[in-house]
Amino acid sequence: MRKIREVLRLSWELELPDRQVAQSCAISKGAVYNYLQRAKAAGLTWPLPHDLDDQVLEQMLFTRSEDVRKRVDARGRPDWVAVQKQLERKGVTLQLLWKEFRDQHPRGLEYSTFTQQFRSWQKTQGLTMRLDHKPGEKLYVDYAGLPLLITDPSSGETQKGQVFVATLGASNYLYCEVTASQSSFDWLTSHRRALEFFGGVPKVIVPDNLKAGVKSPSHYEPELNPAYAEFAQHYGVAIIPARVRKPRDKAKVEVGVQIVERHILAPLRNRTFFTLSEANEAVWPLLEQLNAKPFQKLEGSRKSVFETFEKEALGPLPGTPFVISEWKKARVGPDYHVELEGHYYSVPYRYAKEQVELRFTSTTLEVYLNGARVASHARPLAGPNSRARGRHTTVTEHMPKAHQRHADWSPERLIAWAQKTGECTAQFVEKLLEDRPHPEQGYRSCLGVMRLGKEYGPERLEAACKRALSLKAYSYKSVKSILTKKLENESLPDTELGEAPSTLGHHRNVRGSSYFRTSTPDEADDSLEGFFETHPHLH
Repeated sequence: MRKIREVLRLSWELELPDRQVAQSCAISKGAVYNYLQRAKAAGLTWPLPHDLDDQVLEQMLFTRSEDVRKRVDARGRPDWVAVQKQLERKGVTLQLLWKEFRDQHPRGLEYSTFTQQFRSWQKTQGLTMRLDHKPGEKLYVDYAGLPLLITDPSSGETQKGQVFVATLGASNYLYCEVTASQSSFDWLTSHRRALEFFGGVPKVIVPDNLKAGVKSPSHYEPELNPAYAEFAQHYGVAIIPARVRKPRDKAKVEVGVQIVERHILAPLRNRTFFTLSEANEAVWPLLEQLNAKPFQKLEGSRKSVFETFEKEALGPLPGTPFVISEWKKARVGPDYHVELEGHYYSVPYRYAKEQVELRFTSTTLEVYLNGARVASHARPLAGPNSRARGRHTTVTEHMPKAHQRHADWSPERLIAWAQKTGECTAQFVEKLLEDRPHPEQGYRSCLGVMRLGKEYGPERLEAACKRALSLKAYSYKSVKSILTKKLENESLPDTELGEAPSTLGHHRNVRGSSYFRTSTPDEADDSLEGFFETHPHLH
């Protein structure tokens, strides 16, 4: 669906011919025509509705596939490359291949036309086509093979600085800069600065098939990286990678790279640079001189031709600079979180276990499903929602209702809730939470105590909590027992008010009352409750 969206953008927004759209999207002209006809039949216009996801778009375009197929030309087109290969086999003739072609396409070419077109195609093979570049049409980009060394002043180690080169097709106007690597980030950053240097946007950018720009190099169907495709959409430009092992497709930048190596990098070969900025400060004056240098066989220079003919032909730069992002695929976990660089970010719980795409920058993360954004998060370097490894960033709205209620529990909220019943109830809840190794372990007990107030009334619950505080019986079952047996208003017996003095002598086998205080009554209840939960047959 992403490729179909790109076809519609290039055809309807940039108004490129089907041939260039097919080259940019690495599909055939027939496929471009097919997609456009389907989109028109579905009543689509550009720009597409922002809430139109890939699933709905697919249904709109392909539910009436039978009607669309009827409009496709049934005559077919011979694959002349395959015909040539078949003719190399012993006993195979053009007439035999034509018969096989007509068996597949009964309304196909007649034999005379078939042979005539094949002979015409043969004459075009091995010839070099001279390209007359239109102003503002194409920009060729690549890296120079000769690096510029950057030296670490502390260790003396050298790093190969990569030299990015961009050449406009009509004027041969050049831009170059030194970057740390050929990563996707440096690749797109160099593109952005090149367009700002030219002051405009061409219709087509022709890169080589390096990994930073092309995800899957192919002679027929190269696939762009999502970040590079996003760059093209932001600037309203088409990306048409050069064919694999076809240097003539990018001859302009090949020559530009050679000129940069001879007139900029070679003169700087004996200089030592300690930073990238220092290297670029030495490169750019030489670049300015190179662009201003007069042509040997033509009038003017690269700069004068650019300013006279090509500058005005470039499209305008967008109002906001491109924010460089990266993309990766991820699967939502059963806890409705996705992992990025060791940190976990929430998505709406209904998308648990779905395959999604993550678009992230240094400050933001966006989660996409079928082309529609379903979640977004900030990625601050510090704070409670920082992107520290092993931690979670969770949006409450992404959680199921049951999880939201549990997430809203806190000791402060429970104590404030109990305060509405009475002071003793609030003190009892506070003691109950303090008596646990972790306050969360007492949340359910506190909620149970508050439900007793609905059953027995707030006055009786307040009195029961007062008695439980006197007995230091900090558990839900203690309060419930007091209310069930109606003991909340009974006076405390002397044995309950204090410990009776022991009449037993000291002996190693006499453990005393302190032995039984290694766990509180509520902890004993919890341990028994947990035991019966794991052994239900003993309950």
